[in-house]
Amino acid sequence: MASTTLVRPTRGRWLAGVCAGLARRFGTTPNTMRLIFVISCILPGPQFLIYIVLWFLMPSEDKA
Repeated sequence: MASTTLVRPTRGRWLAGVCAGLARRFGTTPNTMRLIFVISCILPGPQFLIYIVLWFLMPSEDKA
């Protein structure tokens, strides 16, 4: 596992950088994290709402 802090990177992000930041934090590729997110959206639950909340709560890499 990676030992970086949880931030949204400024490079390599598609929308807000939440999946890229989570991937960096947990030591996986951003595309794997994006795939997990898309698959999880098929299941019932607040996944999209959590993504939006993380977008506002996770600091951007340039501001961290």
